[in-house]
Amino acid sequence: MTSSDPERSAALRAALAVGLAVAAYGLSFGALATASGLDVWQTCVLSLFMFSGGSQFAVIGVLASGGLAAAPAAIVGSTLLGARNALYAMRMGPIIGGPWWRRLLAAQWTIDESTAVGTAQPTLRGQRIGFWATGAIIYVGWNLTTLVGALVGDLLGDVRAYGLDAAAAAAFLGLLWPRLRSRQPIAVAAGAAVVAALTLPFLPAGVPVLLAAVVAVVIGVTNWLGPKTPAGAARSGAAALDRDAGL
Repeated sequence: MTSSDPERSAALRAALAVGLAVAAYGLSFGALATASGLDVWQTCVLSLFMFSGGSQFAVIGVLASGGLAAAPAAIVGSTLLGARNALYAMRMGPIIGGPWWRRLLAAQWTIDESTAVGTAQPTLRGQRIGFWATGAIIYVGWNLTTLVGALVGDLLGDVRAYGLDAAAAAAFLGLLWPRLRSRQPIAVAAGAAVVAALTLPFLPAGVPVLLAAVVAVVIGVTNWLGPKTPAGAARSGAAALDRDAGL
């Protein structure tokens, strides 16, 4: 057994735990999408090409309330929710590394879960394995369960009663909890959660998520409560990361 096996195993275990929980939630999307008036093929196309759970649910939620007349609002809401993936891309770019075509392929799988699993790993190799494995598991699983949910939605009844959304949230908490070991990450998590909770009832879908991300970025970049790193050490650490990432 090589020394790199433990990091690979840890990344794959995290990818499976999160990926399977989130992929199962595709049943809800498939069933709710057809109940909102979409055909099976329209539902599947959304999962294949949009592939952003929050944005997809925003689309069908608006369409269900207003039909085709609500299409502009659905587009705006899903775009706002999807904008967070651009922030993830900024974080994952140095980790993914490699030529432009690799980053282009990674763009489709740069979502909440793949970013969370990837960045949770302690080494660069583990981060890459976690990202690609989580993205692949969720993409395949989400599209399969979307199809199943769309085909047998009527037989499933009220899909919200199964608690699949809670399973996805629990997987996220499982990733987040071990990282809350100092004041800085606790402040980031608490600040973002408070802002999202306070603005959610009043602002359009997607805006609370973006505001929470801004809070996290401000607290994280300014490092208000974190240990102060000497400038020379910070530059050395950044240079080491660039070398590892092949930049």
